[in-house]
Amino acid sequence: MSRSWKTTIFGLLAVAGVMVMPGMAGMPGMAGMAGTAYGGEGPTTRSVGRELWAAATIEPGREGIVEVGGYEGVPLGEGSVLTLTAPATARVTGAPFAAGGYRGSLVPGGAGGAYTFVGAPAATSTDVAPADGSAADESASAAWKDRTFPFVLSVPADAEPGTRLPDCALTLRDANGTVKQKGTCTVTVGLPAPALSHPQSGVPLGALPRMSGTAYPGAQVTVRDALDEEVCATTAAPAGTWSCVPARPLPPGTGRLQATATFNGVSAMSEQIDINVTGSAGGSRRL
Repeated sequence: MSRSWKTTIFGLLAVAGVMVMPGMAGMPGMAGMAGTAYGGEGPTTRSVGRELWAAATIEPGREGIVEVGGYEGVPLGEGSVLTLTAPATARVTGAPFAAGGYRGSLVPGGAGGAYTFVGAPAATSTDVAPADGSAADESASAAWKDRTFPFVLSVPADAEPGTRLPDCALTLRDANGTVKQKGTCTVTVGLPAPALSHPQSGVPLGALPRMSGTAYPGAQVTVRDALDEEVCATTAAPAGTWSCVPARPLPPGTGRLQATATFNGVSAMSEQIDINVTGSAGGSRRL
């Protein structure tokens, strides 16, 4: 019955423990990363399995997570580096994954971010490690496989919903700087959720109440009931406001309403409100 509001937005995230490294360009395989599509230096080997991949939808003026995964190539040891080059106009603001022997770092200015495999975590006093070092070998052979690596991206406030930000690139290099696999990431600008501010939840209504609220300017706004039937529809004004009146009277009794905004191929939903229709169609007041 309910249409839950879902986007791929994760909101503002704390990225404690992320390292910002002014000297990052001097790391193996990191030269020339800032300000360029990283991955041009060094010989490129043939990819094994599928390519690196990542996708996210992030609202204008917000931060969201891009998770990179898909490596199925040869084992890579300590010093191997996964990098993400930020798409046009966006910035990488975090690399929050800090476990399993990986270290996150950022390029100053947000041009990119990286994870470096620094080896298997040190054994604790309660761990019993094999004397032949097989545990470390096993960790190195599994590096980058069967897991995803999150990067926090910030999208500018003036980005247009529905557009895809170009030039987002992924590169995985070994400790010698040799490119082992490349990939692309798709970052789509999401649509801010509309607000259904009137009628207010729980307030008795007439059968033809005026609906109103806010939405992205130019977005098509549709109000639907609990059965997903259209109640009314309109287009948000340049100021971001909208209003509409039901085409037919609402049935008496309790119900639920929700507004959906659509713009340039992307959509978002408001929170649902509960309503109680007490007036008739003929003498209804428009509350």
